[in-house]
Amino acid sequence: MRSGAGLSKKNRHPTTLPMSLRSVLLAAAALAALMAPAHAQELSEPPGVLLRGVPFEIVVFGADDVPSAWLEVRAADGRLLGTGVAVAHDSIIVRDLVVTSSEDVPLSVIVGDAELEHDATVTSGWYSIVPPVVAILLALIFREVLTALFVGVWLGALALAGFNPISATGRMVDTFIVPALADGDHAAIVVFSLLLGGMVGLISRNGGTLGIVEAVAPLASTPRRGKLATWAAGMAIFFDDYANTLIVGNTMRPITDRLKISREKLAYLVDSTAAPVAAIIPVSTWVGYEISLIDDGLGIAAQQNPAGADALLALSPFGIFVETIPYLFYPLLALFFVVLTSAMDRDFGPMLGAERRASAGGGLHRPDATLAVDTSSEIMEPREGAPRRWYNAGIPVLSVVLVVLVGLYLSGRSVVGPDAGLRDVFGEADPFATLLWGSLTGVLVAIVLSMGQRLLSLTEAIDALVGGMRAMMIAMLILTLAWSLGSVTEVIGTSDFLALLLSDRFPIELMPAVVFVTSAAMAFATGTSWGTMAIMLPVVIPLTVTLGGPDVYPGGPADAVLLGGIASVLAGAIFGDHCSPISDTTVLSSTASACDHVDHVRTQLPYALAVGVVGIVLGNIGTAYGLPPWIALLAGAGVLFVFLRVVGKSDSEAAPAG
Repeated sequence: MRSGAGLSKKNRHPTTLPMSLRSVLLAAAALAALMAPAHAQELSEPPGVLLRGVPFEIVVFGADDVPSAWLEVRAADGRLLGTGVAVAHDSIIVRDLVVTSSEDVPLSVIVGDAELEHDATVTSGWYSIVPPVVAILLALIFREVLTALFVGVWLGALALAGFNPISATGRMVDTFIVPALADGDHAAIVVFSLLLGGMVGLISRNGGTLGIVEAVAPLASTPRRGKLATWAAGMAIFFDDYANTLIVGNTMRPITDRLKISREKLAYLVDSTAAPVAAIIPVSTWVGYEISLIDDGLGIAAQQNPAGADALLALSPFGIFVETIPYLFYPLLALFFVVLTSAMDRDFGPMLGAERRASAGGGLHRPDATLAVDTSSEIMEPREGAPRRWYNAGIPVLSVVLVVLVGLYLSGRSVVGPDAGLRDVFGEADPFATLLWGSLTGVLVAIVLSMGQRLLSLTEAIDALVGGMRAMMIAMLILTLAWSLGSVTEVIGTSDFLALLLSDRFPIELMPAVVFVTSAAMAFATGTSWGTMAIMLPVVIPLTVTLGGPDVYPGGPADAVLLGGIASVLAGAIFGDHCSPISDTTVLSSTASACDHVDHVRTQLPYALAVGVVGIVLGNIGTAYGLPPWIALLAGAGVLFVFLRVVGKSDSEAAPAG
């Protein structure tokens, strides 16, 4: 959550510039040296892959002494493609550059009396969706995600290398895989996951995990209660979806295993609770980011609509976010559907088969499944004779939650000051640092408890810690390749092409539905919901205001279009993320649940589609044509109830004999 060019699903500080511009800004240093003798400017390098007919941009930094008209970009035949159109913050921007064939390159970039050339691969816009689509199809067909992701990354590197297969293999490693691991936020996620895995190894070895199972057994005595308890735990850890996924999955897995709940169902419960609750609750690491994007969109809309600029700038971004909550149909209905399937104990599609298998004693996962976490190692079993004390697991887990919460508050307050509200504090917090503090604290507390009670020696504790980390290796490989594939989609302009492809004119009332589909397609293809939000919100808000005028302002007769459009970006991004096997939170859900990653995607996909379709029809379209959002939510909940009642089957009743 978080992945293109270092922009994971939840890269906490992604730029809000269009993806084409972000691609342009990646390697300014390479060409800056050539420009230095003339004016000491830094010319950002054009994308290594140019899509025919898809606009891109070029920026020159340090050009405050050069009139913008002096900057020109020409095709190889001398044809003028564009000139500098703006000088802002010591930079000149050339917008809406378009190439139509490979004969247009190399490009000539002229700044004053200096000129340089830049060559690039020119290919069809359709190729930009080939790497993610091929990776997703291979994963779903062959149920082997590592190879599928590897092929997807290689196909992207192939375009960057001018379709030279030998060069592509090298570029895949040095341009995508290594930078994915070198990214600070990504490294923090890896370390956090490894430390949490180590803590799980410790509390498993000292008997604490089985102690929690025995303590909770009287409460979670049936599969129905176990599923509802998992949902409740997910709702309680609302402040961050990464923490939610890994803590809830690892904590509840022994309990759901005992109740014969399939690993696929546990992964669904974890995945479909984490992001939706974090995106809705005003005090979370998501909401501050969402509000900043809304603020950016309002600023752009004010620039493009001078007559209504004062009214737009007077709007509160947080107030608008609060007003969009009833329009977040997919996240709200997804949370409801988790409760519904758990309380009714009914499932459908591949999930029904998984639950039948587990309840009938056929195994918690497919016999030939490749689990994202290896829980079969002896080091993950309690040491012989170890007492089963629940607090040996409960205290480390609680320490992680408390340290993360306190860390979020303190790191946010250090930015906004002691008098700021909780929303502002959490919005400015540093979640990656606090996740690291929390996971390290959990490890240290688990070691102290284990050694203090003489349950484990220091050597045994370190072995358990390393064993827990080792169990995470497959998941870390998947995560790294997923990030790399996200980088590929950024470099080859996947989101740019999808936005252009889906930007045809349509009735203003259909804006929320079209925005939902577009955002879902971007998040599905790129594996990043945060990146999708960063691209879409600064585009959707000005476009809606321009098309609808003052009527769509909050409080206006058609404000459901603007509020629904904003909400549809957030909801569509989460929906696409839930459906995508290359999403990092989808990977982490498989990891925390010790589930085969592709099996998690296959079983969750029908559930996400069912909720998504109901949300589009009754929510996005219905409210745009005048249906109150609360009625749309109630109607959507009713439709899902009837659907599950008709299509779903009871797991216990349907389980085969034996």
